[in-house]
Amino acid sequence: MSMEAFFSPRSVAVVGASREKGKVGHEILASIVRGGYEGKIFPVNPKAADVEGIPCHPDLKSIGETPDLVVIVVPARVVPMVMEECAAVGAKAVVVITAGFKEVGDDGKALENRILGIAKRAGIRMIGPNCLGVMVPSHKLNASFGGDLPVPGGIAYLSQSGALLAAILDLANANGIGFSKLVSIGNKADVDELDLIRAFGQDPETKVIAGYLESITHGNAFVREAEGISAEKPILLMKSGGTGAGAAAASSHTGSLAGGETAYEAVFERAGIVRCSSIKEQFDHAQAFAQQPLPEGDRVAVITNAGGPGIMAADAIERQGLTFATLAEDTEARLAEGLPAAANIHNPIDVLGDALADRYELALDIALDDPNIDVVLVLLTPQAMTECAATAEAIVRVSKAKPGKPVLAAFMGARQVGEGIQALRQGGIPQYDSPEAAVATIRVMANYVRWRARPKRVVRLFPVNRRRVERIIDRYLRRHLREIGEMESKEILEAYGFVTPKGSLATTAEQAESIAEQLGYPVVMKIWSPDIVHKSDVGGVKVGLRKASDVRDAFDLMMYRIPKKMPEADILGVLVQEMCSTGQEVILGMNRDPRFGPLMMFGMGGIMVEVLKDVSFYLAPLTAQEARQMLKNTRTYQMLRGVRGQEGVDIDAVAEGLQRLSQLVTEFPQIQEMDINPYVVGLVGTSPIAVDARISVEGSAD
Repeated sequence: MSMEAFFSPRSVAVVGASREKGKVGHEILASIVRGGYEGKIFPVNPKAADVEGIPCHPDLKSIGETPDLVVIVVPARVVPMVMEECAAVGAKAVVVITAGFKEVGDDGKALENRILGIAKRAGIRMIGPNCLGVMVPSHKLNASFGGDLPVPGGIAYLSQSGALLAAILDLANANGIGFSKLVSIGNKADVDELDLIRAFGQDPETKVIAGYLESITHGNAFVREAEGISAEKPILLMKSGGTGAGAAAASSHTGSLAGGETAYEAVFERAGIVRCSSIKEQFDHAQAFAQQPLPEGDRVAVITNAGGPGIMAADAIERQGLTFATLAEDTEARLAEGLPAAANIHNPIDVLGDALADRYELALDIALDDPNIDVVLVLLTPQAMTECAATAEAIVRVSKAKPGKPVLAAFMGARQVGEGIQALRQGGIPQYDSPEAAVATIRVMANYVRWRARPKRVVRLFPVNRRRVERIIDRYLRRHLREIGEMESKEILEAYGFVTPKGSLATTAEQAESIAEQLGYPVVMKIWSPDIVHKSDVGGVKVGLRKASDVRDAFDLMMYRIPKKMPEADILGVLVQEMCSTGQEVILGMNRDPRFGPLMMFGMGGIMVEVLKDVSFYLAPLTAQEARQMLKNTRTYQMLRGVRGQEGVDIDAVAEGLQRLSQLVTEFPQIQEMDINPYVVGLVGTSPIAVDARISVEGSAD
């Protein structure tokens, strides 16, 4: 079923409509009436003759026809009975305003499951329970108790918090911000954020999708579909409620660093979603997307009547990584001809403090013709001669006459610029309280344009030995072991094309010496125990051993000291390995998020990874471009490229390692966490070495 019955119903029934002002049942019916809804309204209340002058019905059946939309505002214990009535009369769209469900505990959760079961059996789509309601300004529908209906506009809004939506609505009404749809999803027992984003994506009235979420229900589907929708319409979300819970139990570096917010950051980046940190920031961005065309690039020109704000804008443009536009010669010539001699005809274009509306109009008209400019930001400070309202009207006029490039404004001040701000809003010019806020929005728009222009995602598949990996993982799962040993972990990596150091397990000092002689010095020795995750912490790693006596001493010392530190550990021996040649140490890792799947990690390797936390994350599977971007998102990348005359390492080889690891964890969902640390990478043409590896699998076989 589509969401059409929620957004353009021909009739609305309010079950629980009340005559008593102040009660939710009364406020919702009054809001529908006050909003000017033109369809049929059916109050349902067996104890009232009428509400708001509209005749009441004792139940849904007595209405005599099936309402397109049913809004339920009765006590929680009565909601199942009303849902059964909805099923009996054939209603297909229901909004349950009532609270007292899963948000209050187990009994409420059972009640919520009961009404959801009724809805699913009857083919009813349900918004809520525990929600504020639905608003559709263009349809004059205000089936909520959130406040007055806003003006129609291009922003669709969904919120998991009813209280926050009420605050957003009040702010929007105070500032004349228009909406196409507003939906409070509450407990989202049935209709959730993905349903609404799909609907908003298909809605011709909606230009921008915005919202507030505390959780995402269908992780993989959300990523996949949001990515497709973002390619057509920007999605701007506030997301709260993320925690690092569970990180303390992680056995890998990746798992301990992948906090609750990390996955959401990776999801939003992959899907092209703009993450907003506040309501103000969200509205700043949403207005520009809804009211202005997308810029072709990031070259910004500034028009101002004061030098200070122009410099502030220039600084903000540089800090945000945008391009301060260089004006074309023809543009500067036209400006010189039309502006006073004292005006600045370069960027920022300073029309001087005595500028009237006509001077702004001329400068903007010329700037919009310049092929070197992608966005124009108009600044105004109220001075004695300033014509705030007339200037705003001139900006609107020129922008509408030349609509190909976005125009944003920052009229700075309060009372004196009030009329001008009002004229800008009415004319569809986004208005900001500072140059910095406007430039932040321009950056978001430019980044979104770049994201839409990204190459098509192509995930490379490498020839691998999957059967070898299956045998190892199955063996551990049958034995109910979570941590795969280092030797078997390296076997898994070798099956996926990684190069690992040569080495063998020794159970005596003599064996260790013999293995070292065969490998050739220097060698590395590591304690081998399934119970010791971080070997260095217990003195279980010795490097650079160059003679037989060093190997024997290291073996004896480990086998003497470590059992005293960890008496419960099952120590199987010591792994003797060849020592890798010099190179840069990095870490490749993965932590499987329960909602979104494998979360890949790259960063500085060795023992400092959790101290420096110079890491980046991205969702698997990775393309070559995404793997390289993961590298670029860290400070480590500059070291890999080479600094102070040192030759850089093989960047492509590191990116390929990330792609191979991505393929491994995508093809084997049993793998929950893993690290390759250190992953030693050398000059171009040399093979990176997976020196150490750690893999955790799900606790038992299915």
